[in-house]
Amino acid sequence: MTAERRPTVTELLAPLVDVTDRGVYEGDSFVCWRDHIRAGAQVAAALNARLDPTKPPHVGVMLGNTTFFSTVLVAAGLAGLVTVGLNPTRRGQAFARDVARADCQLVLTDDATVLDGGLPAGIACIDVESPQWAAELAPHRETPVTFADTAPDDLYMLIFTSGTSGEPKAVRVTHDKVAFPGTMLSQRFGLGRDDTFYLSMPLFHSNAIMAGWSVAVAAGGSIALRRKFSASQFIPDIRRFGATYANYVGKPLSYVLATPPRDDDADNPLRFMYGNEGAPRDLPRFASRFGAYVVDGFGSTEGGIAIARTPDSPDGSLGPLTDEVAIVDVETGEPCPPGKVGELVNPQGRGWFRGYYGDESAEDERMSGGVYHSGDLAYRDEAGYAYFAGRLGDWMRVDGENLGTAPIERILLRHDDVIEVAVYGIPDPAVGDRVMAALVLVPDTTFDPAAFATFLADQPDLGPKQWPAFVRIGTALPRTETFKVIKRLMSAEALDCADPVFPIPR
Repeated sequence: MTAERRPTVTELLAPLVDVTDRGVYEGDSFVCWRDHIRAGAQVAAALNARLDPTKPPHVGVMLGNTTFFSTVLVAAGLAGLVTVGLNPTRRGQAFARDVARADCQLVLTDDATVLDGGLPAGIACIDVESPQWAAELAPHRETPVTFADTAPDDLYMLIFTSGTSGEPKAVRVTHDKVAFPGTMLSQRFGLGRDDTFYLSMPLFHSNAIMAGWSVAVAAGGSIALRRKFSASQFIPDIRRFGATYANYVGKPLSYVLATPPRDDDADNPLRFMYGNEGAPRDLPRFASRFGAYVVDGFGSTEGGIAIARTPDSPDGSLGPLTDEVAIVDVETGEPCPPGKVGELVNPQGRGWFRGYYGDESAEDERMSGGVYHSGDLAYRDEAGYAYFAGRLGDWMRVDGENLGTAPIERILLRHDDVIEVAVYGIPDPAVGDRVMAALVLVPDTTFDPAAFATFLADQPDLGPKQWPAFVRIGTALPRTETFKVIKRLMSAEALDCADPVFPIPR
């Protein structure tokens, strides 16, 4: 499909302009698509009245998963505005840096605490739940719905990377980068007007936009919003809204599976769960317990690489390599043989990567040599199926050998008492790294280092250099709002942390 034939968000919204029997649910409220799109036109008019036409029409949003957030997404599609997703965990100078980097002219928020400083000079921060904002919207209540003449390559959003390995970068998200996966996924799963799409992942992140919101819009179904993900309320919400599709990123499957099982778990309307970075052992467990078809893909906000599992993909694999996905030696750039860990790259070029906003050096680094470098590590088997091995920034140098963290994490998750795990390197007193693992255990479990060592010795695929020298036991792992583990924090703490740390005998 050529860029000219790829849809825009504007085109996806157009068929919904008169729809009254479907729309957006949030708690006890419901707004039909017709009124939702009219509200989008009203917001777009109010924002355009504020924006300086000589500057980029960038509007920062620091909002929960609310109807208003969806209204802003509609407004951007109608009027050609650019929504900038801001991470609500960032404050002060970090928040100001993101706003400035993205050239936001103003920031919309439903969290009044963000108004207490942290904005560059001259940037207004608007509390969208305040009487002042309601008064500002009022004159635009009768604004007619019009559709901007948008093109597939026009900028629709700026979405920041998670920042787990450094400062977040603003990824350029074009109309086609949102509308194409929405259309593709709705067609792939046969979703349509009778489906309801449950969105509990944060809308400032690419997963919720491209694998959630846009799928619902493309299908012409309804959206059910939860302001923030709740494991205990996931299935009750699915039943309450009659949701047939949900998206996830990272650990939510694990969290839902950790809730107490019930005899009627499978008695729910959910048919499809689609996401990425789910723990391999959780995919079949979730599907069996809740009666849903779970599909775990591999990708990133940048979009330079995508791997999809096929029905014959082995357990634990990302899926088969393709002409646009290769594994190469980090130092030489040569293709890696089976079993050797290397970097996932797109040898054909950019893929869906549309660049970073205001960061040419980072973009050049990502596209070094005309090849898209993902920064993700993997290895392949003899049949060409890829297996995730961690992030390039997580790479450990142990006794002269480069090790990825993900294979070790998969092994440790086999332990019956382990719920969550993160493996990372800490400095070795002599040279290189030592392997350390942070574990979250089943409640009321006592950790026994000797018994754990016996478990490790029984794992035939755990190499001697992969053996954890230390284990840290905590009640939770430090994570971003999108459930990604912040390993650099634990690595920096090393043995000097608040959690108990145990040396593991060999």
